[in-house]
Amino acid sequence: MTAPSALGRGLAWAQRGFVVWVLLGALWGYAWPGPAAQGKQWIPEALAAIMLGMGLTLTPKDLADVRVAGPALLAGVGLQYMIMPLSAWMVAKALGLTSALALGMIIVGACPGGTASNVVVFLARGDVALSVGMTALSTLLSPLFTPLWIWMLASTWLSIDPLPLFWTVTKVVLLPVLLGMAIRRLWHPAPWVVEGVLPLGAIMIIAWIVGVIVAANRNHLEVAGGILFGVALHNALGLGLGYLGAGMMPTTERQRRAISIEVGMQNSGLAVALAVAHFDPLVAVPGALFSVWHNVTGPLLASLWRERPK
Repeated sequence: MTAPSALGRGLAWAQRGFVVWVLLGALWGYAWPGPAAQGKQWIPEALAAIMLGMGLTLTPKDLADVRVAGPALLAGVGLQYMIMPLSAWMVAKALGLTSALALGMIIVGACPGGTASNVVVFLARGDVALSVGMTALSTLLSPLFTPLWIWMLASTWLSIDPLPLFWTVTKVVLLPVLLGMAIRRLWHPAPWVVEGVLPLGAIMIIAWIVGVIVAANRNHLEVAGGILFGVALHNALGLGLGYLGAGMMPTTERQRRAISIEVGMQNSGLAVALAVAHFDPLVAVPGALFSVWHNVTGPLLASLWRERPK
């Protein structure tokens, strides 16, 4: 059964307003910090719901496409887990950030690819199968690489125990994705549910998470204002170096676009969840800012590439 055309158009319109929803979430958190901040304890569960939805969208065909991607997939994930953690560390050192903000940037850099990147790659006329494969593989590898990078790089500022981070990433990312994939083998929802309802639900949860973090850090936002430049630079390095790095390998233009976007767009929701669960609320500020920023630059880059030949 297909969705009525009006409903389908409405879902597509709501998804295109991703940036607006995120900004509205931030405004809600700033204007009503008391009620919004109460949701801080539920951020890990909210992220787990997003990951469950991601698992529900993965089909056997998607997994087959991942196997076909081969070298480009491995190269992309390798760039993802090299460029973003190391560039976060370099930016934090160069800007002389406080230990809390530096840790927050490194957590963002150590996370896997973001769930919105697949849509952005589609809009950029990139290789969507490669994008889906990179998101899935980097997510499945995140229980190992995310705590490892945080432990190695953030130790410059403070002592880090990677084992609690490993369990949190496994609990809120890996297990929900695997559960969603298992459910999808038994449940075959209509396309408008997979392409409309699930992505829109993820967008709304991300906007809510941003609002909660803004509320929890309302008194620190002026102090942390300078971190926005660091977040913008980090994102630009990911997009630029991802494209250049992919260009040094035997990849097509469509694959380079996909790798660039996948590297530059992080799972900032996971960064926020890790910061809230294990560190001071101020550590979550870079993740919250990254949530807004990369959902502006990603679609802008996609619109530029969309007008260029593949």
